[in-house]
Amino acid sequence: MIVATSENVAGHRVTQTLGQVFGLVVRSRGLGGNIMAGLRSIVGGEIVEYTQMLEDARRHATDRMVANAQAMGANGVVMMRFDSSELGQTMSEIVAYGTAVVLEQA
Repeated sequence: MIVATSENVAGHRVTQTLGQVFGLVVRSRGLGGNIMAGLRSIVGGEIVEYTQMLEDARRHATDRMVANAQAMGANGVVMMRFDSSELGQTMSEIVAYGTAVVLEQA
């Protein structure tokens, strides 16, 4: 599966546009992670607990998007983007979305 943030994929052409596709994940750190993150925020710097959680959530959202695209018969996703928001004070929503397409080598 080719996933691109651009409209075109070098060396390929879009032969069919199948439509919108997305993968959604909502994650929350456990109590221990929230306590450690809170302590780190006092000192400043990167909060590794949240960085790791968001990296994992983006990978998971992308995997779900790819699975949805495959179910539609796609072999590529173009114009892929991420969006995120906070739900409450402890949860993060990550969505990966794009356009599912069928690609052929040019």
